[in-house]
Amino acid sequence: MDERTIVHLVRHGEVDNPAGLLYGRLPDYHLSDLGREMAVAVAEHLRGRDVTHLRCSPLERAQETMRPIAAALGDQPVTTDGRVIEAANKFEGLKVSFDGALRNPKNWWLFRNALKPSWGEPYAEIVARMRLALKDAAEAAAGHEAVVVSHQLPIWMARSDAEGRRLFHDPRKRECTLASVTSFTFIAGRVAAVSYAEPAAPLLRSTSTKKFVAGA
Repeated sequence: MDERTIVHLVRHGEVDNPAGLLYGRLPDYHLSDLGREMAVAVAEHLRGRDVTHLRCSPLERAQETMRPIAAALGDQPVTTDGRVIEAANKFEGLKVSFDGALRNPKNWWLFRNALKPSWGEPYAEIVARMRLALKDAAEAAAGHEAVVVSHQLPIWMARSDAEGRRLFHDPRKRECTLASVTSFTFIAGRVAAVSYAEPAAPLLRSTSTKKFVAGA
């Protein structure tokens, strides 16, 4: 029988961002009180599963989301992996929205190639690093399960790649809410299935932030 391994990609919880900035990879962006509740909800969702490997983005919001998860899974060690970090973005540190950015002529050069995209880290590069990180996590948890805390765009790119979707997409239509869990089932080293869950759905609330390239 072929070996079956599951890698759960978890998006971090809500971030304390009163200024509504596109924070990207900027330091010192931490979970809000609600974000910490979301992290606990994910931890409870994963409690009792056959998880033998934990991996996390180096950014604070991801590390803080991982803490209750690691505690719920027996205080396992966590590997920090820069390959699952947020996507690089040229709008980082600015207060922007999709429609607003398009209306500003100063930004038009950044939108010269939406397929790449020209405003940030190329989708193909995100896919390449996420493939390697998923492969390493699956190998580390071979025959069991792994949990990786990452960010919206890298998770969506990994899912799009696994499901054969085109990489260019409408960022507002990504199925990857805060504290969601996108699970990849590997059989014989290859992704055989992808599933999706929202364990923090009762805690989700409307926000005015429209992240179109940061992913968060």
